[in-house]
Amino acid sequence: MNIQRAASSHLPDSSGLAVPTDPEAGGFIEVANLTKDYDGTSHTVQALRDVSFTVRRGEFLSVVGRSGCGKSTLLNMIAGLDLPTEGKVQINGALVLSPSTKVGFVFQRPVLLEWRTTLENILLPIEILGLDGRRHRSRAQDLIDLIGLTGFENAYPNELSGGMQQRVSLARSLIYDPDILLMDEPFGALDAITREVMDLELLRIWQASGKTIIFVTHDIAEAVFLSDRVVLMTPRPGRIKEIVPVSLTRPRTLESVFMPEFSKTRQRIRELMG
Repeated sequence: MNIQRAASSHLPDSSGLAVPTDPEAGGFIEVANLTKDYDGTSHTVQALRDVSFTVRRGEFLSVVGRSGCGKSTLLNMIAGLDLPTEGKVQINGALVLSPSTKVGFVFQRPVLLEWRTTLENILLPIEILGLDGRRHRSRAQDLIDLIGLTGFENAYPNELSGGMQQRVSLARSLIYDPDILLMDEPFGALDAITREVMDLELLRIWQASGKTIIFVTHDIAEAVFLSDRVVLMTPRPGRIKEIVPVSLTRPRTLESVFMPEFSKTRQRIRELMG
């Protein structure tokens, strides 16, 4: 089903989502028969083909697959940054047509403005959206406390470590209180020790906020450690090979990686990935 035809039964609203015809249908996030083609100079490249899955409200879902399998493309369409060639994405029953304040996005790199302080970088989306900066300033301070950067409110990016910069990026994505957080390999550039710390911090923030998270990673162990379920994607064109549930108990700690269930699930995913 083409996205333009699907959109005809919805009316757009100011959130970037369309008014749902049946808000109780499906999961909180529903990806249905998603296909994405890109027209090149000599031929068409199919990034995704017939991808379907749902995400429960408050779930932590990871997506893993080889480079070029369409993981980032999938996130972009859930965020409304790109439209599918066929199929649709719905959030709480509403068709995704464009970016929405219901969705926050954390990219692979922090992309902070060097001339702005931690507090000013976090408040940047509020300025862009034309919202009340004074009202959101206290929320920004709460987020700074939540991400563990109290005392660094007036620090500039070049005064922060890579992990601290990514924390600022995370707080910036949360400043307007989105229901959903999309994360595209946010810790991939960090060293192994810092990455472990950030994984733990992310779980703490997720448990405190109750957000729904879709997390893209190449790291199978990271996916198992963080997630309720792991979506495995095939090489391009990306399709869903399997969705693997993770039965590790929560809350999780670094000791969770030594549990038999962790090793069993990681090995199963590794075998499925080939």
